[in-house]
Amino acid sequence: MKLWRSALTVAALSLVAGVALAAGGDMGEVKKQAVNVPAIVMFLAFVSATLGITYWAAQRTKTAKDFYAAGGGITGFQNGLAIAGDYMSAASFLGISGLVFINGYDGLIYSVGWLVGWPIIMFLIAEQLRNLGKYTYADVVSYRFQRVPMRTMAATGSLIVVILYLIGQMVGAGKLIQVLFGLDYIYAVILVGILIILYVTFGGMLATTWVQIIKACLLLGGATIIAISAWYMASDGTFSLEKLFQKAVEISPKKDAVMKPGALVTNPVEAISLGLALMFGTAGLPHIMMRFFTVPNATQARKSVFYATGFIGYFYILTIMIGFSAIVLLTTNPEFLDAAGKLKGGQNMAAVQLSAAVGGDFLLGFISAVAFATILAVVSGLTLAGASAISHDLYANVFAHGNVDEQQEVRISKMATVALGIIAILLGIAFEKQNIAYLVGLTFAVAASANFPILITSVFWSKMTTKGALLGGWLGLISSTLFVILGPTVWTDVLKFGDPIFPYKNPALFSMTISFLGIIIGSLMDNSENGKQECAAYEAQDVRCQTGIGAEGAASH
Repeated sequence: MKLWRSALTVAALSLVAGVALAAGGDMGEVKKQAVNVPAIVMFLAFVSATLGITYWAAQRTKTAKDFYAAGGGITGFQNGLAIAGDYMSAASFLGISGLVFINGYDGLIYSVGWLVGWPIIMFLIAEQLRNLGKYTYADVVSYRFQRVPMRTMAATGSLIVVILYLIGQMVGAGKLIQVLFGLDYIYAVILVGILIILYVTFGGMLATTWVQIIKACLLLGGATIIAISAWYMASDGTFSLEKLFQKAVEISPKKDAVMKPGALVTNPVEAISLGLALMFGTAGLPHIMMRFFTVPNATQARKSVFYATGFIGYFYILTIMIGFSAIVLLTTNPEFLDAAGKLKGGQNMAAVQLSAAVGGDFLLGFISAVAFATILAVVSGLTLAGASAISHDLYANVFAHGNVDEQQEVRISKMATVALGIIAILLGIAFEKQNIAYLVGLTFAVAASANFPILITSVFWSKMTTKGALLGGWLGLISSTLFVILGPTVWTDVLKFGDPIFPYKNPALFSMTISFLGIIIGSLMDNSENGKQECAAYEAQDVRCQTGIGAEGAASH
């Protein structure tokens, strides 16, 4: 119990919140604010509840399946909520509402792109992941292929995505905290890391799942309260969408342009490339794919995606309402503007400032605590996915060649969790002064170019071989990273090297094409005996894929 008393003491100090800044740019210079008492009280209540859940989960986490997949005993509805909690990052909440606040209708491109990825997951990969996999997506892509090279590549792709995502989350947490809680950046980042290590190390997937479920309920509830209250006020008590949009057009500096598409992403190639990254990148995120192993069977996996899509779609509708209501209620209200006439804290603070406008300090405190819950839930999922890639894919299956004691594997995973937590803290501190908006583009580009092509072809293309998969996977990983570095965001904006060598901000259209071509050409040119055996093994894999015969079952306790 000493550990838990000390953990609660740590938690009481860690007044943190976060935003991945996926949609918006850098938050820029943020000023430290006065301490927000309602936010602190609600935050402490959330941390106390989640640490209690972690203690409860720790008593029930005894095997590797418990640690990685919550024993496979999560229901479809619970997993749907947890997926929504894992996926609805503070970037979605603050970033998209901020984009709509600044750009109007154009800000919806991110909402639509991220949402459209979910039907792809439901119809193409949810059932296959559950039937073929055990704990990680590497289990699926190495099912009929050479274990060591395939798992090495899959784990590398997973870890790169996890670390890039973690940097965005940690930097956002530190910056947002200065606006919301009045705590210094470095303390925020350190204490987020400590809490995450506690959740994942002791509670595993079970604790992570319930942290995500609670966060999803808080976020959906908080966003609903803000959206409906602000809609009522912005439409003069009529709840008329027409009146809301009409007033937004009148008040916005952009006038009619606020309702027109095409200003945010003007180049059609850029728009297609961004859309591909958002849609297919979603299906290549390791912490999302890992959630499908927590349910007992493929039917529950499909139900998970069905519920998650509903929750996420509803949430994105709310962010649209919040963004347009913020245009009406905040643009001309001097209380929420700085000396230059800009929104205090930058565009990403539109939802938070709107909560203060419609509900005062109490609602502002609640939304601040929700933003904190959001960062914790997303980082928990990311950390567990990264730790699983290290312990299950690299340690157990690459270095130990499958000859490993289950308890030793879990111990390695817990050590990896601590290491990832420390790495996340150090990276968060190192990137404090950097504009990290490009990292999210790179994250989704890598997920869409390295992870997704390998996953989809290994499941649906009988002629794929290990050589083809390795060629395409590494090409996708290298090309997506290289194109982002040589593109306008890093080459010109970050490194200040002048004109970019690669002309587009979003490389997915090109790097995905390179990856698929690498897989196809490499596989078709592979005439080895191994390649022929892998092609012949497809039929047995497909039977398990479609029927679930031989799939992992739920653990019984």
